[in-house]
Amino acid sequence: MNEAAYLTEDLLQKLLADYPSLISGSQIDPERPRRWLLISREFGVPDEKDNGQRWSLDHLFIDQDGIPTLVEVKRSTGTRIRREVIGQILDYAANAVSYWTIEEIKYRFDESCKETGKDPSTTISDFLQNETDHDSFWETTKTNLKAGKIRLLIIADTIPKELQRIIEFLNEQMTPAEILGLEIKQFTGQDRKTLVPRVIGMTSNAQTVKGKQHGVEEHWTEETFFSELLDQRGQQETEAARKLLDWIKPKVTYFYYGIGKRGSVAPILKVKNINRFCFAIWTDGAVEIYFQHMKNRPVFDSDEKRKELLDKLNTIKGVSIPADRISARPSFSIALLTDKTELKKFMDIFNWYWSEQGL
Repeated sequence: MNEAAYLTEDLLQKLLADYPSLISGSQIDPERPRRWLLISREFGVPDEKDNGQRWSLDHLFIDQDGIPTLVEVKRSTGTRIRREVIGQILDYAANAVSYWTIEEIKYRFDESCKETGKDPSTTISDFLQNETDHDSFWETTKTNLKAGKIRLLIIADTIPKELQRIIEFLNEQMTPAEILGLEIKQFTGQDRKTLVPRVIGMTSNAQTVKGKQHGVEEHWTEETFFSELLDQRGQQETEAARKLLDWIKPKVTYFYYGIGKRGSVAPILKVKNINRFCFAIWTDGAVEIYFQHMKNRPVFDSDEKRKELLDKLNTIKGVSIPADRISARPSFSIALLTDKTELKKFMDIFNWYWSEQGL
């Protein structure tokens, strides 16, 4: 196979939108590879508040830790791949931090999902992999944006040496932001095409300056989860959570303990290689009901069936889930299940939930 140039920048841009994993998350963070949620292509950047869009960023992605990732794509044959692209992406970054709002980002994400026929809630849930909830993810993104904790990516088929040196130099000076280059070389031949990514700028000096310590994100365990729950919510609520998990343990395949500052545990039943979620418990005492997962699995892909489950949950004293939340992830406090009668009611409801699926 021989190296081949991209015919247009748009072709490379489309490949990134369709296959975000081309941005090699394992090269950026080997211990906890980055995953990418595409917010939108051609994301506008203003140069003043409420002053329209002066520039257009090629792609806006957000990683699983809510770090906005600004992507500018160039071909090595273009003259702007040299020094001009540095000024361009720094312009975008400075103004994005000043003028973007989380509401605009969420709106553009929803619009992009509509254009591709995807459900925004399901797309985010699949992306987050139960590590955090939707609201916390967007709040973290907002915080990162305002703090200037962003990532700049210059992507091309070839990064010239002089540009590589500039990227490495800037990345060693910048904190909390980072700037990286990414080469995605294309090889063709024998009716096949191979794309090979290589990240540039992750020097040891840059990692030292930024204080990067891979793997510092908490990966929760049963022990740490219950210890934190006890600290935050006390003995009664911790006992209710233990009883609930002890009860459901024989019915599920495994418990997934999340990753992040806020701990969680989700019972998961694996059926024909497909994970089925029912609810999760968080270290702040929230019991989250996974309607948005259920709507993609029979028989609860029916609105009427999920509404029936919602109505049953609302018979628990103190629970009041709005009817319009049957496709979301509503929650209530586990304090409501410290009463033995209400806890048994919750268990009976989910016994019914499993039996309705023939499980």
